[in-house]
Amino acid sequence: MSKIESSLDQLVAKLGQLKNVGKARLCALWQKLSPITGKFKQLDFATVKSFAIRYKWRILIVIIILYAGSKAFDYFLPAGKKAGGPQVITSVVVQKKDIPLVIEATGTTVSNSIVDIRPMVTNIVSKIHIKDGEEVKEGQLLFTLDDRNDKANYERLKALADDAQKQYQRAKELVEKNFISRAGLETSLANAKSAQAAARSAEVQLSFDSIRSPINGRAGIINVFPGSLVQASNIVSTATSSTATSSVGSMVTITQLNPINVQFVIPEKDIPIILENKKGDAPLTVKVTIGDTGKNTYEGQVLVIDNQVDPLIAAVRVKAQIPNDKLEVLPGQFARVSLNANTLKDVIAVPTQAIVIGPNGRLVYVVDKDDKVTAKPVKATYEYLGTSVITGINAGDRIVVEGKQNLRTGSKVREAKSSKSEQPPANKTTPAEPK
Repeated sequence: MSKIESSLDQLVAKLGQLKNVGKARLCALWQKLSPITGKFKQLDFATVKSFAIRYKWRILIVIIILYAGSKAFDYFLPAGKKAGGPQVITSVVVQKKDIPLVIEATGTTVSNSIVDIRPMVTNIVSKIHIKDGEEVKEGQLLFTLDDRNDKANYERLKALADDAQKQYQRAKELVEKNFISRAGLETSLANAKSAQAAARSAEVQLSFDSIRSPINGRAGIINVFPGSLVQASNIVSTATSSTATSSVGSMVTITQLNPINVQFVIPEKDIPIILENKKGDAPLTVKVTIGDTGKNTYEGQVLVIDNQVDPLIAAVRVKAQIPNDKLEVLPGQFARVSLNANTLKDVIAVPTQAIVIGPNGRLVYVVDKDDKVTAKPVKATYEYLGTSVITGINAGDRIVVEGKQNLRTGSKVREAKSSKSEQPPANKTTPAEPK
């Protein structure tokens, strides 16, 4: 420990000596420079002017030599050589092509038709002909109510109608033989028509006891049981426990699942694009993706565009229809929609990664025949799936896609060997098919 302490003491003493030596040297240097700095303080405009007039030709010659040297340096050592040789890039040749104009939106699936089955008369459920979740057809019998009283009433009125018709036919024969007057025949005809109307009314009343499905679809949960009392109202009485309970609902709900609709909104700024293409006879097409996996994709058509814009969200509602043959889509699911609104004709489309965003806006590097690049400002009018539609360059221009780092106008470049043989032609830079 004594050796370490002595070493530390010697180090501290040396640091103090170095400090004193450095301070002494700085003071000596300041004393030497003080006269010179004092002369700079004595300079004024008149002194500088007289110096410039006296040595003007020498000053001019020095400026000319410096300028000529700078130009010679740039000429004999251009940017590419000073940077260590041509920079390796990947480029494509752009051409005019047609690009689909796709609008992305989100929405929900809705049923094409939903029907709540409710009774038209107050009666007791006699029989249930379907099960929960069963697929039903239009006109299929769902429920049968107790029809004994209605059937008896119908048969009675039907018999009276048949008898009244026979009385009318007999009255026609008697009129021809002048046994009764023409007024008696008209009375008999009125009685026959009245009896037939009463029989048809009883037939309609009897039909209310047989409840059928008005659409094709899937039945939901059945809310009644055989023996349940149903009323001609929104209240369906059920007996699900020891005490009778009443619930506001329907006997069953029939939902049409195939085809199924998708409802979404389009921003107000995109409305002119949609309506412009809607003027044609061809309907707008959509691609709908259900779920987060992206595997369930369906193609459909736009059914209707709403006739007014919602001012709260500055958007218009759109409804499209997609097939659902496998019944995998249910109402209320989240959906991603790609609406093919229009087609941009003969536009310049480039890979989005070829565009450089700088302080002065967007630009691309165009390669000339001498493999030198020139920065050209461009304006992007549309972008989708890695492809941008731009203005500012011409068809046939060769632009840099990869290797844009440290490029500037006049830089020398060369095509990467691996990409030169694999480089696709320009007409294959079209965007992926919209979903």
